[in-house]
Amino acid sequence: CHEVVGKSYIKSYSEENSENKVYLYTSMDMEKVLNREAVVLNDHQFFLLSYNQKLVTIDIHRMLLEYERTKVYWLNFANRSRHYLNYNDMIQRSLLVLKLLSYQDSGAMLAAVTTSLPETIGETRNWDYRYCWLRDASMSIDTLLFMKQKTAAERFIGFVKRILKSSRDEPIQIMYGIRGERDLIEEVLPHLSGYSNSHPVRIGNAAYFQVQNDSIGYLLDVIYKYYLYFPGTLDEVEEIWEIIKNLVRAVLASWRKPDRSIWEYRTMEKHFVFSKVMSWVALDRASLIAELLQRDYYAEQWRREADIIKAEVHEKGWNEEMQCFTQAYDNTDYDSSLLLMQFYDFIEPEEERYVKTVKAIRENLYHEGLMYRYKAADDFGVPGSSFTICTFWLIEALYVIGERDEAKDIFEKMISYSNHLGLYSEDLDFKTKRQLGNFPQAYSHLAFINTAVLFSEEKQLSKFIRP
Repeated sequence: CHEVVGKSYIKSYSEENSENKVYLYTSMDMEKVLNREAVVLNDHQFFLLSYNQKLVTIDIHRMLLEYERTKVYWLNFANRSRHYLNYNDMIQRSLLVLKLLSYQDSGAMLAAVTTSLPETIGETRNWDYRYCWLRDASMSIDTLLFMKQKTAAERFIGFVKRILKSSRDEPIQIMYGIRGERDLIEEVLPHLSGYSNSHPVRIGNAAYFQVQNDSIGYLLDVIYKYYLYFPGTLDEVEEIWEIIKNLVRAVLASWRKPDRSIWEYRTMEKHFVFSKVMSWVALDRASLIAELLQRDYYAEQWRREADIIKAEVHEKGWNEEMQCFTQAYDNTDYDSSLLLMQFYDFIEPEEERYVKTVKAIRENLYHEGLMYRYKAADDFGVPGSSFTICTFWLIEALYVIGERDEAKDIFEKMISYSNHLGLYSEDLDFKTKRQLGNFPQAYSHLAFINTAVLFSEEKQLSKFIRP
């Protein structure tokens, strides 16, 4: 990192990407700030940080104006969202996290802003999450849409259009860089010991070239909802229709094949049931869009294929002896992702097979008040920490099958596991409830919102007069 002292600022930039600059404006002695020397405060002083943007001369009065403008921006953001009688402060805090994980320049949604914070202290499950997964981003945008936040959704749809149009002849990836980069080569930084000596420290993420057949389902689900809420012009709809057809072609070519699925197994490929479910979601939403656009041929064709997937999941994904859906075909492992089957309308919550699956997953993956993703050994052994979003999935699943008291009890405990600012990382330690993994995590906060609203009524605020 290079630092240059200008007339009224300190400029910081890296050798690798000199186009990204940070400017620090201050009323203090800049050499002392740069050298980390003590400064005596005899009067009001200020710091103002600007990303990639030189500002006009800054003094204390201009700084105070910028401060007030910043507050007004975030107050207006909060005012536009839904408000609730219970848990509203934490809902709004989680909403702010999702907004702050949206990269304004491109519309990409980050999974988290950190890399290599360990899922388990001293172990090697340390990953770089500073990228845009289509799965995580689509889930986040789905929640933002529900909370009436159109702008982030609009920017994300724009991001998707750009990356898929610019790489039309290349495979659709499960993740991209925040500016649409495709090559996210994973490297280890051996000179860093890692958080609490948990190494390796990684930059980049090798998952970018994995096949994960669930990924497109979330994206088509959120595209369907976005245009249902905010209809586009004829040109916009024609543009997204071409993208939808390309996405469906990818699903039709891949859904019968094994994949790495939602948990991004490094070496293991299987016929994961949840990947089949999300392939059904992709074709279901695409057929609904085709119906709305009166493209009957496509609607019928895609609906037939969706029906084939659903029938196969019920035939091969259901284990009659275990009386539940299992992680993969010809498999006896439990998987918490299957709790989402009802969330995406693959199955009704009152259907016997879903109810039995929820109860089986609770019985086998719920431990010390938290959830495992799965217990079967993966490339790194048996997971040693709880994946936070999975506990929220269990809460919602219990709620929709009628176990509402238990769902509420687990939810109240989850609130107590957040930090003093109401923030969640990716994981929690089963025994100590210590936060682990990258922080703050979009997954955890979108899931918090989705479950918190189950236990509260929305405040009916007047929208007639805008502040």
